[in-house]
Amino acid sequence: MILHHSFNRFLSLRCRRAWSRAAGGWAALLLAVSAMSAAPGCAPAPSRAGDAAIATDAPAGTASILVFTRTEGFRHDSIPTAIATLRSLADDIGADILQTEDPAVFSEDILRTHDVVVFANTTGPILDPAQRAAFERWLAGGGAFVGVHSAADTAYDWPFYGELVGAWFASHPPGLQRAQVRFEHDAVEAAFGPWVVEDELYNYRRNPRPHVDVIATLQARTDDGGTMGDDHPIAWCHDRLGGRAWYTGLGHDEAIYADPVFRAHLLAGLRYVLGTAERCDELPSTPTIMSR
Repeated sequence: MILHHSFNRFLSLRCRRAWSRAAGGWAALLLAVSAMSAAPGCAPAPSRAGDAAIATDAPAGTASILVFTRTEGFRHDSIPTAIATLRSLADDIGADILQTEDPAVFSEDILRTHDVVVFANTTGPILDPAQRAAFERWLAGGGAFVGVHSAADTAYDWPFYGELVGAWFASHPPGLQRAQVRFEHDAVEAAFGPWVVEDELYNYRRNPRPHVDVIATLQARTDDGGTMGDDHPIAWCHDRLGGRAWYTGLGHDEAIYADPVFRAHLLAGLRYVLGTAERCDELPSTPTIMSR
């Protein structure tokens, strides 16, 4: 079953971001609420001192997505293409993107200015204990997470993150592999299948199905490098840790970012974590429009 909104998703992104950017403390929160209730919509709350230099400069009513691409292990050549694709998709839905490799952004003051954090082909430990703790608190408070491909090859020493990403990377055959990606939802599969991809296809340390809502699985592989048997999830979502989380194992190869179905798949993830789609597998009805 696709999970429902958490309480924070009932608040508009505009209200929630305005509240989170207000100065700390109950007095400031009450002032922010008073300002919001005095006019239609939500008035922007005052920023904390110093936020402007390090946080997004998006208007208060604009969703803000932080794309993090730090690597302390293997670095994917496709990272620039992944960033460009995420920017294009964010433009399509009126969201603002800040891309960085600086772990210092994982502070409470900066995270509170963003609605979503994307780990796009990250690898390695990447965050220190204080940064991890700030990220955990932000997510528990209604922040949202997207992981792309080697986000599953990240932070093996961080149990919270293992639950967030759903399953850690275990292995993959050499080179690229070819397989059919089958969507779990029959209507989505009928509209978009059969979808055949060529990418680096991960095996995971566990089958995430008991812990997440599976979006798609791998079938009809042309190689013998799969180790997960007949049930091989490749994309999933959940909201078990306070905020919405969405992950796709695809995205290693630069070429896949030009695939209109993959772009529609990524867009579905962004819409889900931003709260503009109730289901995490709700792809656009016309994937060809995603090919630009």
